Amino acid sequence: MTAAEATPEVDPETVEAVVRDDRAFIGHPKGLGYLGFVEACERFSYYSMQTLLVLYMTKYLLLPQNAVNVIGLGAVENFYGLNGQPLASRIFGDYTSLVYLTPIVGGIMADRWLGRRAALIAGAAIMSLGHFLMAFEGAFLFALLALIVGVGLFKGNIASQVGELYSENDNRRAMAFQIFYIFINVSVIAAPLISGTLGQDVGWHYGFGTAGIVMVLGLLIYLKARPWLPADNKPQRQEKTPREKIQPHEWPRLIALLILVPVLAVSLLTNQEIFNAYLVWADTKFTLNLLGIQMYSSWMITIDAAVSFSMLVAVAWFWNYVGKKTGREPDELGKMIIGSVFTISGGLCLYMGAVTAGDGKVAMFWPLMFHLLNSIGFAHILPVSLALFTKLAPRALNATVIGIYYLAFFASNYVVGTIGGWYSSMPTPQFWLVHVASAAVGLVAFVLFKVFLGKQMQDIPAGAESGR
Repeated sequence: MTAAEATPEVDPETVEAVVRDDRAFIGHPKGLGYLGFVEACERFSYYSMQTLLVLYMTKYLLLPQNAVNVIGLGAVENFYGLNGQPLASRIFGDYTSLVYLTPIVGGIMADRWLGRRAALIAGAAIMSLGHFLMAFEGAFLFALLALIVGVGLFKGNIASQVGELYSENDNRRAMAFQIFYIFINVSVIAAPLISGTLGQDVGWHYGFGTAGIVMVLGLLIYLKARPWLPADNKPQRQEKTPREKIQPHEWPRLIALLILVPVLAVSLLTNQEIFNAYLVWADTKFTLNLLGIQMYSSWMITIDAAVSFSMLVAVAWFWNYVGKKTGREPDELGKMIIGSVFTISGGLCLYMGAVTAGDGKVAMFWPLMFHLLNSIGFAHILPVSLALFTKLAPRALNATVIGIYYLAFFASNYVVGTIGGWYSSMPTPQFWLVHVASAAVGLVAFVLFKVFLGKQMQDIPAGAESGR
């Protein structure tokens, strides 16, 4: 008898125990493999869209002869007073910022009304619809809306299931999330190579269609995985319990974290620009030849993803080695300061590439150095800042503070939508100096935090972190 056949006849608690004791997937529950593949499909579709969207708009959709076919685009042009590349940058900024905002709403809907499973299935279906709508020029804005709604319903309701595959004392839990993120990184590397190449070489709709097919595949895998997944969190009426209050010593740290959100947003501008004006610049100005291989501009995203993943591993190993060897390691703010220095250095590589190229092509040395240095900066800022937020978040508002943390990505992408539009009207060297300046602002702000609030943010009274 299969697990699927047995499930309806077995007590739910027994099924939950069986799921947690399963070691069929490289020593982990089979559900981890299913969830990893589902998330990989979603990230493949998302980063396919990220890679192709600006290139598609600037090279095809927003050309005058094609723009007239897009329903509602005239109203968008009038609202922003933009067209061409600046409009493409603005639309991209709105899209990418909203996909960081809607998961908050999606999580609330899952917790209060739909349940996690129904929300995730609905999100995957709506995302698939959005990708397929990209095949119709007139439906472009409706496709973006569907993708924004779909990501909101999907994104917040899958990672939580990974942890529930394990009991509280199961030491496989940490490794499970590492495996889960390997699935994500592999898909982020593959998406530009597959969808990007199809979109730029065969036809834009082939790239978007591939993303849609992979998303449908992810939905089918999730439906098949039900017997090996945790029970759904269907909303139930519960008696109200007294809410935990914020303690007096937690208020200063909470205020500091709130101030840190816009600082993080500014420090992220260079990194978030990679999917926007940077791709337009790469498409027209890079030599796009590496070791004798002629590349598509979309492959720059694959290079960035591969280098970023490698540097995340390398930086984690380096500081672990230093900590064991010397017994000393920078705290979170110290690492964020170091990361800002690398981000500034990466931005200066783009500046040098623009200056040395003049009216010619940019040598690949400069963008490759940018991706290396920027990825080292990314590894020092992003995971470390998230760790800092989880460390300092008041127990009464732990989940809320993590949601607030991701507002930095919302703000950064929204601002990039405006700054990216300057690419068409500003000399390219000055355009990248703006991004260097934003990283410098982040550096100064992190130093000020370290000097004036560092001790306060590190001194956590005994027991304040218990239960986190």
